[in-house]
Amino acid sequence: MAPDLGNIDEKIKSILQDPEIRFCALLDSSGKKIAGGFKEGVIPLETDEERRLIFQDLVARVAKRRMFDYNMGRVKYSASRREKVVMMSFPLGDNVLMITAEPHVNIDRLAYRIIKKLGSQWGQFFGR
Repeated sequence: MAPDLGNIDEKIKSILQDPEIRFCALLDSSGKKIAGGFKEGVIPLETDEERRLIFQDLVARVAKRRMFDYNMGRVKYSASRREKVVMMSFPLGDNVLMITAEPHVNIDRLAYRIIKKLGSQWGQFFGR
């Protein structure tokens, strides 16, 4: 079941209010940014071209992971901790919500807060 993305702009704005978030955007299956961007005042660590390549790579990796959904269940989120930033992805139907956060963030706590803001389509994550 595809999640309701009707109010994704509001959800992105809410996620960007978290003090540890740097960037939040919805990407389509080709890696094109549909909505969102950097928090005001944040200086990107990469160029526009590098960011475009990151988006394309991310959506390809998310799509590839779906082949294991039958055996292991759907991915709720993935995260990688880098020296300068934490990168997270949240599959939303055929789209992907990409988030970057400050490197000191507690990944699981942040993921929980983000999933809570994403709403009812994430009920299974909470055991509902």
